[in-house]
Amino acid sequence: MSSSTYARSSVFFYLFFAVLVAKASFCFSAKVYVVYMGSKTGEDPDDILKHNHQMLAAVHRGSIEQAQVSHIYSYRHGFRGFAAKLTDEQAYQISKMPGVVSVFPNSKRKLHTTHSWDFIGLLGDETMEIPGYSTKNQENIIIGFIDTGIWPESPSFSDIDMPPVPQGWKGHCQIGEAFNASSCNRKVIGARYYMGGYEAEEGSGRKVSFRSARDSSGHGSHTASTAAGRYVANMNYKGLAAGGARGGAPMSRIAVYKACWDSGCYDVDLLAAFDDAIRDGVHIISLSLGPGAPQGDYFNDAISVGSFHAVRRGVLVVASVGNEGSPGSATNLAPWIITVAASSTDRDFTSDIILGKGVKITGESLSPLQMNASRRIIPASEAFAGYFTPYQSSYCLDSSLNKTKAKGKVLVCRHAESSTESKLVKSKTVKEAGGVGMILIDEADLGVASPFVIPSAVVASKTGEKILSYINGTRMPMSRIFRAKTVLGIQPAPRAAAFSSKGPNTLTPEILKPDITAPGLNILAAWSPAAEGNMKFNILSGTSMACPHVTGIATLVKAVYPSWSPSAIKSAIMTTATVLDKQHQPIKADPDRRKANAFDYGSGFVNPARVLDPGLVYDSQPEDFVAFLCSLGYDESSLHLVTRDNSTCDGAFKTPSDLNYPSIAVPNLEDSFSVTRVVTNVGEAKSIYKAVVLPPAGVNVTVVPNRLVFTRIGQKIKFIVNFKVAGPSKGYAFGFLSWRNRRSQVNSPLVVRVEPASVGLVR
Repeated sequence: MSSSTYARSSVFFYLFFAVLVAKASFCFSAKVYVVYMGSKTGEDPDDILKHNHQMLAAVHRGSIEQAQVSHIYSYRHGFRGFAAKLTDEQAYQISKMPGVVSVFPNSKRKLHTTHSWDFIGLLGDETMEIPGYSTKNQENIIIGFIDTGIWPESPSFSDIDMPPVPQGWKGHCQIGEAFNASSCNRKVIGARYYMGGYEAEEGSGRKVSFRSARDSSGHGSHTASTAAGRYVANMNYKGLAAGGARGGAPMSRIAVYKACWDSGCYDVDLLAAFDDAIRDGVHIISLSLGPGAPQGDYFNDAISVGSFHAVRRGVLVVASVGNEGSPGSATNLAPWIITVAASSTDRDFTSDIILGKGVKITGESLSPLQMNASRRIIPASEAFAGYFTPYQSSYCLDSSLNKTKAKGKVLVCRHAESSTESKLVKSKTVKEAGGVGMILIDEADLGVASPFVIPSAVVASKTGEKILSYINGTRMPMSRIFRAKTVLGIQPAPRAAAFSSKGPNTLTPEILKPDITAPGLNILAAWSPAAEGNMKFNILSGTSMACPHVTGIATLVKAVYPSWSPSAIKSAIMTTATVLDKQHQPIKADPDRRKANAFDYGSGFVNPARVLDPGLVYDSQPEDFVAFLCSLGYDESSLHLVTRDNSTCDGAFKTPSDLNYPSIAVPNLEDSFSVTRVVTNVGEAKSIYKAVVLPPAGVNVTVVPNRLVFTRIGQKIKFIVNFKVAGPSKGYAFGFLSWRNRRSQVNSPLVVRVEPASVGLVR
């Protein structure tokens, strides 16, 4: 062989070897990445695939063939994106391409479940078992939801593998518009709807979405699935909060009582729903609704009356406290109701806002949209139009913005309302005026993430003022808003939600309300596709969302202890609650992160890991509630309007404080006062409990006896709590009484307000 021939052969060999090594090194260094490109906007699926190949070819030196080889999967229906094998450098290059939201490695992950249930300590998918106890009997527990109806086709309401309907169920599947007998199944075992009160007030000719139990608003489906929804493998909201989801008692049964329509829920219809639910044989009634504050007297409130009837027949009633957020705004105040406040979890939905050349601010948002570049930012007040003043336009009211001034800009709007819908409307107003983004200053600082139609984010008042200061102090202020993302653990949690209505109880201050708090901020659950957005799932905030969390927990307690009274179940939930967050610090309250108190959270944050072993319970019977009403001054004739029987006031309590309630409130302490309580042993037969007291400031508290000795299950022991003024105290002060042994801790909040004139009586 000639030297030249040998040289050519060597060159070809090394070239071949180099290509082989290059390909091998690519194979070994390449990893699978997901390229996420946001929402699908109507493109043809084939065009999306072609575009994805072109993007890949750009990082493969223009080779469509290599692009196709590296391509694994295209997402082209629910959202845009693709999966591909890429080197780190190629992944970085693609991340800088137009339209790319994010690029992230294909990490191995475990299936995630509905985060609010994981957060409060209930793990698992379909069984929701609590370690040490079998909750299988939940399949015999029927929850009645008085709400806006249900979307029965949702996977949350599937009856696959569920046993036959429990014997003794007397309910009915009422046929109506888009709802027939087959709309019910072994999960949704009953459905009724009520329009009498609605039509009487608003006329029978008014157009109604679905004259049936079918849900057109989404609210009823959301609450029902939160409490009792089946496991759904891939629940998400536009890619946010993705993972598995289920309710607290996923094998329990649902009975639907649609008494709420677009304009609200009328008392006539609510009472009819209560009446049917009691007759049908439900075990628990859940109501994520209530009156406005201040609540009227018990006899003028349909929920108080209806729930009183239910509890007297052994049906537990759980209701939301309201969303007005101010002191004394709590509603659903009857002591026979479990009244639920709202708190956060450790999951947030945030959107990054970039000001100028890199100052990053974090807002809250559920918008999957983002801006591709920074744009000019102005206060909405500068874009005032027509007869609107700059002040009015600052709130981005409908038609208040000048299109010439707003076009192509990011607008900073103010917001003073509590509804998510009004935030969405403001983003529509900005979009119609030509705005490309919106920063919404939430003057109520509610901390609620909201959907928007343009890139948008909500910020608190202090942050909003900083943004306005940046605008006013900069010649050409610029801003860019990024899409929402799911983040975990960035804030202390739980926190009392700013919007959640608070005590004291303005109707009967001797009864502490709310009773308990549960997750109610940014909760993902089932939805009605008939509602705006055509979605199967949605993220909502409110005490409406907190209420069904407690309903789910109550269902598990009822499943394990079917003979327990509503009051015993309520006591177990309240006395096992915690007042510490996940970092073992006192729970804080939004928006200012002050230390929360019993007016924010009642007895504390629900703790299902302990609820089935409360040790002791504070039980009450129907006649105790009659005695309570008598103590308020109701005579027997007015009392009969509620009881509809021959109850008398012969056994009336001296004061409302004598009701055997799991919390103790003394609203007007003058020198000294004593409260009697009775606890029933539901723990170990032979057990001893010692009293531990943290007294409210300015008050001495003694407990007699301070040691309880039980010898059998079911044994009842009475004790007295003595309060005495010890020093000056401004307003309400908070403490606790805890009965403890090595196994159990039975906690009760103490809430006391010293009468100002009583300070002079201190000896």
